[in-house]
Amino acid sequence: MDYGKWKYEEDRKRKEARKNQSRTQVKEVKFHANTDVGDYQLKIRNIRAFLADGDKVKLTLMFRGRENAHKELGEEVLRRVCSDLADVANVEQQPKVMGRSCTGMLSPKSQKGK
Repeated sequence: MDYGKWKYEEDRKRKEARKNQSRTQVKEVKFHANTDVGDYQLKIRNIRAFLADGDKVKLTLMFRGRENAHKELGEEVLRRVCSDLADVANVEQQPKVMGRSCTGMLSPKSQKGK
């Protein structure tokens, strides 16, 4: 076999494999400690859509003003998000408080069985 032909075919295979692979993106959804019910439901719906597309979701909760005195309320909001999305998401990083923010990470459950 000709070396040039072999190299050409290998390049074509590599290019085709690169075209078919999927990349996961990290989408960020921001909350506040006093996010109301309607806004909360909208954000949950958006997170479900991101997870259905195969993207990871970073949950960020920012504390403003007097919310800093009650950080447990903010942490409870993110725990509630994780429990509400347990059917479609794996918790990759548990929510934890760092300074004036609380962050967590969700990844989609594998779709191989479906």
